[in-house]
Amino acid sequence: MADRDYYEVLGVQRSASKEDIKKAYRKLAIQFHPDKNKGDKAAEEKFKEATEAYEVLSDDQKRQAYDQFGKAGVSGNGGGPGFGYKAYTDFSDIFGDIGDIFSEFFGGNAGAGFAGGGRGRGVNRRGSDLRYNVEISLEDAATGKEIKIEIPRQESCDECGGSGAKKGTQASVCPLCQGAGQVRRTQGFFSVTTTCPQCSGQGRVIAQPCGSCGGSGLTEKKRTLNIKIPAGVESGSRLKISGEGEAGPHGGARGDLFVVTHIKKHAVFEREGNDLILEAPVPVTIAMLGGEIDVPTIDGKNVKMKIPAGTESGQIFRLKEKGMPYMGGYGKGDQHVLIQVKIPGKMSKKARSLVEELGKELTESSYGESVFSRMRSGFR
Repeated sequence: MADRDYYEVLGVQRSASKEDIKKAYRKLAIQFHPDKNKGDKAAEEKFKEATEAYEVLSDDQKRQAYDQFGKAGVSGNGGGPGFGYKAYTDFSDIFGDIGDIFSEFFGGNAGAGFAGGGRGRGVNRRGSDLRYNVEISLEDAATGKEIKIEIPRQESCDECGGSGAKKGTQASVCPLCQGAGQVRRTQGFFSVTTTCPQCSGQGRVIAQPCGSCGGSGLTEKKRTLNIKIPAGVESGSRLKISGEGEAGPHGGARGDLFVVTHIKKHAVFEREGNDLILEAPVPVTIAMLGGEIDVPTIDGKNVKMKIPAGTESGQIFRLKEKGMPYMGGYGKGDQHVLIQVKIPGKMSKKARSLVEELGKELTESSYGESVFSRMRSGFR
């Protein structure tokens, strides 16, 4: 055993990952474990050999020293004779599902020979959390809104008061785990704690289950709640309503309710965080001469906005603090108005004549530097 390469012992390449090394050791540990091969000295030696190799190769520092100097690099530090006891006994990291190991080691009879241990995880455990999706308008998100929702959830059974036992009877302490909800099995040095198979972790057994809830202590009911949606919520915002989830089995605490908001697409406004964007059509005459336009805001009121002479399509003007409120804070975002200059499609003869006359009056300099002028200057 002293001369065999650790990678050869585990049957892996020198470039093997930690996960590959773990899988290889797990396979050998199950195959050669002393509790599975009682009296077989050869199997015991192979088990020790594999454990020695795993303890070195699973540790980054030890593995690096072994790769550089061989067993001399880890002698007295987990390698060679007298390897560490930890790798030999601690299987929690190697064997993920303890139930599988019991069936491998003990032939599937995981319930025999157990004793109570640990704390009962299933006794009075907390109920499940619930999620409720609600769709609201952008206006409601801006002002906040109180809504009424109806949710189906698990409630304590009225017939048995949530105990799960038939009226007039009561549950008794589980004889296997003595009310702990967990059991521990020890064979040799190998010891594992699992959920009690007799009471499923509840710590108690019900001889006569309640006819209404079947022993669970819970029945489904509908609950109506008034929920206040705060101003400034966004799509995906989660509002936590403590204690309004499902009841815990056998008197356990309630879970929580999470209300998730979804904002409907708006016909006019586009939201960017707490800012709003709005496209505003502006007649060509106002764009040329300047003036004022009425601009809608999210609160339903129109505001006057000045348009300076010579405004072009694509220009953006800001209306300060006319956007969405900051949820849980102070102030609002801004509203950005994107100008779209509108050119008339149809004109009367008089209007056409006036435009033609205007065209004769306006010179190239009236428009500022033209695109073609900038192009010509770029070629010089």
